Amino acid sequence: MRLVLVGPPGAGKGTQAQFVASNLSIPKISTGDIFRANVSGGTELGKLAKEYMDRGDLVPDEVTIAMVRDRLSESDAQDGFLLDGFPRNVPQAEILKKMLAEFGVGLDVVLELVVDDEEVVRRLAGRRTCSQCGRIWHVDFDDKKDDVCDACNGRLYQRDDDKEQTVRHRLEVYQEQTAPLVSFYADEGILVGVDATGPVEEVTQRAMEALSPFVD
Repeated sequence: MRLVLVGPPGAGKGTQAQFVASNLSIPKISTGDIFRANVSGGTELGKLAKEYMDRGDLVPDEVTIAMVRDRLSESDAQDGFLLDGFPRNVPQAEILKKMLAEFGVGLDVVLELVVDDEEVVRRLAGRRTCSQCGRIWHVDFDDKKDDVCDACNGRLYQRDDDKEQTVRHRLEVYQEQTAPLVSFYADEGILVGVDATGPVEEVTQRAMEALSPFVD
């Protein structure tokens, strides 16, 4: 199966990508993994990407797309893959479609993790990070009554990325840039959505049930 996973920040894409890919016995391919592999491996694309990253600039689409092309051409991705983090917008989706057509294949399905904005804010703005060991706690889910890490007694703090104003801005950016993907893939007739609220195991079960008609 060849599938793309989409959803807003805080929807649990990274977690679900891992479980879904494992259940389907296909590689999970995220742009973060691809970047790290290219940079640590010292590939030409990795060196190019690192130049932009070291300057604090966004890596251009053409570099990202070239890395994705290389990764999808590897042997373990020939019978299927799960893409997480790419495409991020409609132009990238159109490029991916052309790229796969050159390989003689196409996407089977796009899985959307559906969660409302207030739930995303609750999930992300409630996170606290330990300044000592780096462990992440949640003020609601872990029933934290103080600002001390239960693992090492380090001080807990809220990362800038997790502050409510930042989270809401990230959601606005998602709506502007990435949400149109939902309409694009709905028009293609390959979009399925699942409720991404509730325990991780339940979300995974819903995802697998939604994907079952597409499994060979």
